[in-house]
Amino acid sequence: MSADTHKKPKKFVQDRDAVAWKGRYERYDIVKEFLIALVVVAILVTGLAVVFGSPDDKPVTVRSWSTANPVDFAQTAITELDGTSGTAGYGPPYNENGTAQSIGFITPEHWLGVHHPIDTANDFVLAPLSTLPNDPEVQAAVAEYRAASSTQQAAWTAAYEKAVANATFTDGKLTVPAGDYGPVGTIVTALTSMARSGALDGALLASRQFYGTDYTKPLLFIADGQYLASLATKDHLAGDQWGMMNETGQWPGQAWLWLYTLWYQVPPANNSTNGDFQVFAIMIGLTILLALVPFIPGLRSIPRWTRVYRLIWRNHYRDVEGPGGGGTSGSPPQVEGSAPEPEPVSA
Repeated sequence: MSADTHKKPKKFVQDRDAVAWKGRYERYDIVKEFLIALVVVAILVTGLAVVFGSPDDKPVTVRSWSTANPVDFAQTAITELDGTSGTAGYGPPYNENGTAQSIGFITPEHWLGVHHPIDTANDFVLAPLSTLPNDPEVQAAVAEYRAASSTQQAAWTAAYEKAVANATFTDGKLTVPAGDYGPVGTIVTALTSMARSGALDGALLASRQFYGTDYTKPLLFIADGQYLASLATKDHLAGDQWGMMNETGQWPGQAWLWLYTLWYQVPPANNSTNGDFQVFAIMIGLTILLALVPFIPGLRSIPRWTRVYRLIWRNHYRDVEGPGGGGTSGSPPQVEGSAPEPEPVSA
């Protein structure tokens, strides 16, 4: 006799197990249901796309930014040169200058270190200008700036950054109040012209890769200015406008991101320098909790206790119980050919 015949039956756990279904079954063609739903959704999507079109705007590039707001570009360029921009002080993975986001002793940015190094002065300003060999004046300015001491560089950039706050742009020319800027004025003016021509976009995308698909540098440069932020606010895409759930303008976007976006609107994430990491940690915790629901006594039984399944399957229970049947509590009256009410399987 096999040892399996002597095994004790598995103990029934009310909080976990469900009564085996012994009632009748209905034929259900799920493939047919899926095809019908697919056709209906395809017709709706195609029809609405034809009627309303796409709300997407053209991508923001360094060229479009410097053309639309050259003064903002120049003001941002000097912060890249003197190391006071958001990217310059960001920290890992770009540099060691900032304080990485953390929760207590957990600092993954520091653990991973600088694996995408960016020197804003060289990568965003000096190196791109060095690709213009046919402009001796610009090359002389770059060489003079590189040869100067860090103290002299800081004096030039500080003076220019203060003056460029009052800059104007007329007739295709950037005008900055006179001052002792050394070669910095020539550098920023040349970079602005380079950006407006579109050459700076290409220089920032240059890499050792065969395909130029790394847009990190131009995106960081653009994000350091005010132009992109103003467009986001105008189109209701800013963080305090639930931007992750919006499409351009008033169009609804990724509604399934509401839970992720929610945490940016409440403390502590809404006013913390560690907000991104805090939201990430919350979502990881909620994801783990969701995965463990079938194993958590009490939590897994909420559908059974609330009996919400009777509302969802109300037509079935109406047929089984008949008029004036068992209601929402207790066991339903038995009808011929039916089994006792099965307990739903916990998720």
